[in-house]
Amino acid sequence: MNDDNKNRDEANVDEMNLYHMIKQLYDVGQLEGYAHADIENVKRLTGALPKVLEEFWSVAGSTQQIHQVQDHWIRPQDLPDYDWFRDSEYLILLNENQGCCQAGILKSDLTKDDPPVYVTMDQKNWTVCAETVSEFLKAALAYEAVFAFSWQSDDFVLWLTEEELKVIEARLERKKYELHGWIEMDMSFYSNAYDHMVVVMDCGDLEVIYGAASEKAYKKLMEVMEGLGEAES
Repeated sequence: MNDDNKNRDEANVDEMNLYHMIKQLYDVGQLEGYAHADIENVKRLTGALPKVLEEFWSVAGSTQQIHQVQDHWIRPQDLPDYDWFRDSEYLILLNENQGCCQAGILKSDLTKDDPPVYVTMDQKNWTVCAETVSEFLKAALAYEAVFAFSWQSDDFVLWLTEEELKVIEARLERKKYELHGWIEMDMSFYSNAYDHMVVVMDCGDLEVIYGAASEKAYKKLMEVMEGLGEAES
């Protein structure tokens, strides 16, 4: 098996297994979960938790590397301290770094194993961000990983044309997960291996961010991305 085929197989494994994906994207050897007592306390207060969320919190939620990113993952032990935990109809999972956008699960859906995740910019109007918690976790973790990569474009955010997007779609695999409405953008994800990620963001115009976990992976990625995109002025 050549390297490209091997990398594509590994990328497919990432897509199927959230925890393998986290280990590779964040260069983590050992995942860490939250304390059982903290998870149980949230469950006691809400009455239930989705199976997928409870598992993520138990297996990987407190892994240090996934918190060293752009936005703020809400920890179960902190949830009861937030006004929105008491007052909102949603259980917040992710808060944008300046607090202008949140994603969460409708509290009436907490009895479901893998419910939809919604997003808001004002805590009043909510739209579907991902069809399931599983999809949301993969997409949000992939997006946040780009901010943590050691190797990134000098101009972190680039404008992208439709023709340039076609080049990316022809040479990189589009992942099955998507993120909708986060900071009013729809995001799609592309990679051929576990150690890099390209995120295309549609806000009416197209923007792209990308990076890799190592110099070798970045050089490989630049075989696709070199010359694509224009720096924002």
